[in-house]
Amino acid sequence: MWGLLLALAAFAPAVGPALGAPRNSVLDLAQPATTKVPGSIPAPNSSLAQLPAETANGTSEQHVRIRIIKKKKVIMKKRKKLTRPTPLVTARPLVTPTPAGALNPAEKQETGCPPLGLESLRVSDSRLEASSSQSFGLGPHRGRLNIQSGLEDGDLYDGGWCAEEQDTDPWFQVDAGHPTRFSGVITQGRNSVWRYDWVTSYKVQFSNDSRTWWGSRNHSSGMDAVFPANSDPETPLLNLLPEPQVARFIRLLPQTWLQGGTPCLRAEILACPVSDPNDLFLEAPAPGSSDPLDFRHHNYKAMRKLMKQVHEQCPNITRIYSIGKSYQGLKLYVMEMSDQPGEHELGEPEVRYVAGMHGNEALGRELLLLLMQFLCHEFLRGNPRVTRLLTEMRIHLLPSMNPDGYEIAYHRGSELVGWAEGRWNNQSIDLNHNFADLNTPLWEAQDDGKVPHIVPNHHLPLPTYYTLPNATVAPETRAVIKWMKRIPFVLSANLHGGELVVSYPFDMTRTPWAARELTPTPDDAVFRWLSTVYAGSNLAMQDTSRRPCHSQDFSVHGNIINGADWHTVPGSMNDFSYLHTNCFEVTVELSCDKFPHENELPQEWENNKDALLTYLEQVRMGIAGVVRDKDTELGIADAVIAVDGINHDVTTAWGGDYWRLLTPGDYMVTASAEGYHSVTRNCRVTFEEGPFPCNFVLTKTPKQRLRELLAAGAKVPPDLRRRLERLRGLKD
Repeated sequence: MWGLLLALAAFAPAVGPALGAPRNSVLDLAQPATTKVPGSIPAPNSSLAQLPAETANGTSEQHVRIRIIKKKKVIMKKRKKLTRPTPLVTARPLVTPTPAGALNPAEKQETGCPPLGLESLRVSDSRLEASSSQSFGLGPHRGRLNIQSGLEDGDLYDGGWCAEEQDTDPWFQVDAGHPTRFSGVITQGRNSVWRYDWVTSYKVQFSNDSRTWWGSRNHSSGMDAVFPANSDPETPLLNLLPEPQVARFIRLLPQTWLQGGTPCLRAEILACPVSDPNDLFLEAPAPGSSDPLDFRHHNYKAMRKLMKQVHEQCPNITRIYSIGKSYQGLKLYVMEMSDQPGEHELGEPEVRYVAGMHGNEALGRELLLLLMQFLCHEFLRGNPRVTRLLTEMRIHLLPSMNPDGYEIAYHRGSELVGWAEGRWNNQSIDLNHNFADLNTPLWEAQDDGKVPHIVPNHHLPLPTYYTLPNATVAPETRAVIKWMKRIPFVLSANLHGGELVVSYPFDMTRTPWAARELTPTPDDAVFRWLSTVYAGSNLAMQDTSRRPCHSQDFSVHGNIINGADWHTVPGSMNDFSYLHTNCFEVTVELSCDKFPHENELPQEWENNKDALLTYLEQVRMGIAGVVRDKDTELGIADAVIAVDGINHDVTTAWGGDYWRLLTPGDYMVTASAEGYHSVTRNCRVTFEEGPFPCNFVLTKTPKQRLRELLAAGAKVPPDLRRRLERLRGLKD
């Protein structure tokens, strides 16, 4: 009997009151004891615990019932305890934080419920509130996990939520919009270049109507749980609740924070949806996709397995190959997709997508794995758009350029990897700053008037320092450069994460040491077209109701920007690709969240699916053709294709075929090659699907004919010999 009474008395309800719900509702299993007063922490009714009552002098009386079990007797003792108020600021908590929900951040942590969507912006600004804010730029709408501040503090885009210094009972509140099962909280401090602010402990409250609140309780003591928080501003720290709570609202109440600072935090809430039997709340449509694809994150082993499965399903249009290895020895796998995999077909352009340059920016990796599955499935179904893509071009997909960094990020988990961990390769090299700087020698030659007659405006050679054995060049970078040289790529996109914008070259500012400066290429019109095509086809970028990710609103410029006008990036892959090869490449920032949770992948795929396909189709924009020898009718390799008025040339592939991306218009185009007479002709690019055919036939110069005769061992005719002797005499 005593055991049954104890079990009933110790029962702690985990579900709060539902606003307007009947007594038999699943949301009305228990009622809180008191109504919320700012700063107090009510809890559900319990026969074994009572809440502290505020006294006039700011202290509180707390009645604690202690159970002492001796064999089968239960003795209840009651004592009165005087407690002092919690200090406003302290370097470490005066209370002992409960370890029940705290996990070791160095280990991969299973979070149970997915994120509610503060970081990914699925939770709108209107559903975030706070007791106070130091400024608009530090309002509750900025309290999102991994949000980044601008370079200056105090502007409209600061790095977190911060309560006013005079706020004695600060709180940060999230409205889930409907009854939700809350299971955990992830916090960071304030992101700032100039200040250090973070919360070191906090309590958690729940409500169904934002007026009546109850707190999360510690299993062992039955008291309100105090959760340990951050020890630095950037490392995400997860606390799982001792017991999940069903409610609509959740509040975080900072208890202590860094000495000398203010209560500032960025947060993500872990929450699972629950059914509403009374249909009191309008259900939001669940994000998803109808495509039968593998929507999950893939580590290195799972990625290889998936790529093999795609190849086995579509062996006639796929080929898997490796372009090299990472510093840790992981292979850089590429999926090639074409109707003739493994060979370059004359007149068929080569295109590529590269993802995972920064290992913690995982969305691009998964989008390319989804894209290869989609192309395989749709080709087998006879989708005419996909069939045309695979028969008219050769597609190369590199899902992970930095597999070492990704494994680090994957081990931490999507919500706990933070903003930078896993970004660099295993040598701590940022691969997007690791390509040779060809911009500086080009611009110096232009200033000296040497371009294009002495120094070419294309295919600039690697600097000597870059080719030395001890040069700081990552193996991943070397592998990609060799790949670029081996295949005549025409079009590429480099998939990143952490923003929603498409940036185009140049990425490096022309003015030395300038942090940002508009620095367009000679092909600015083409790059703006390419960027606009992707941004205009991306559902998230076209959502006019969405808020900016971090500190810049790119929507005012159509969600595109010149890379150097955003921030300078010396040694970028985009600039290198443009100046060292024929390939035009842009950077696509796919999402505010660098490593979105698996449950968000279906929607992210839908956001980007059409954009990925439409961008590939832009390789048809411009002119294309073959440069041939008049006598042999064979293609001429490395012939130069120059467009009048554009100070950037391209060259032909080994079969003499070329592709020159151009926007609609009339162009005078010249084809030239060593030992041949140049030929110029007019080529028109229309808005119709192209490319416009623009072929050239070149005739050898007499000097070139003579070279070929002598090389073949032929004798020089007497009249020609006498003529050459006279010419030599004139030179002497």
